[in-house]
Amino acid sequence: MPKTRPSDAAVEQRRQEILDEVIERGEVRIDDLTARFGVSLMTMHRDLDDLAERRLLRKLRGKVEAYPALTMETASRFTLHSAEKVALAEAAVKHVEPGQTVFVDDSTTLFPLVERLAEIPGLTVITNSLRAARLLGTGVDVVVAGGRYDAEYDSCSGPDVLALLDRTRADVAFVSVSAVAVGRLFHPVRDYAELKKAVLRAANRNVLVLDHSKFGRTATYAHGDVGDYDLLITSEATPTEEIEAALNAGTAVETVEHVEEGQPYDS
Repeated sequence: MPKTRPSDAAVEQRRQEILDEVIERGEVRIDDLTARFGVSLMTMHRDLDDLAERRLLRKLRGKVEAYPALTMETASRFTLHSAEKVALAEAAVKHVEPGQTVFVDDSTTLFPLVERLAEIPGLTVITNSLRAARLLGTGVDVVVAGGRYDAEYDSCSGPDVLALLDRTRADVAFVSVSAVAVGRLFHPVRDYAELKKAVLRAANRNVLVLDHSKFGRTATYAHGDVGDYDLLITSEATPTEEIEAALNAGTAVETVEHVEEGQPYDS
């Protein structure tokens, strides 16, 4: 019987695990990875070529190595659940009107939304993310909240960002978070936890955009709960108890169809 071809989601998951292994060890021989993951050498080279093209690792002669500044947190932010994030963006952009002032934070969940914001006329977008500013290009009035630069997140945080937020007002703010546990929100870096709390005070309407993988996890610093937000946009794959926690806290909830990696999203 011929072997069943793995799904695109399974391939992406394997590549994430390969990347995690390389980051943890710093440098790994390709032969060792092939044995570790039980795939052919051709398949391993295909996986590593894909990761190298995304600039998530460096492929050398007979071995691969991690970029020094890359951590597992950063890697998973840029690679996982991309199709689901596009679906979330399609829902979120419907809450933006031409001419508004919009805040978006540095969460990679929001980058597909940022690309859609560039198509809406007359927007002013405030962001602490340098990548978001670059994605918006020249067609949008962009205000970059500058401060202490963090290369891992390609964004700014700290007192200068908080001071700017105190002096500005957004019609709507879109934020994502690193981890959620029964409605409680967490981030591994204190300055970013403080930033997310400040955004709540700087916007007339606050929208939390989360893919399903963020739930059931915690990180070092708590920064409020889902009840602080007017709307939660998430996936149908989000655990029922997390949806109920949001509704019980008085937050409206919109769910989008859960999209597996490699499956086209039909808007």
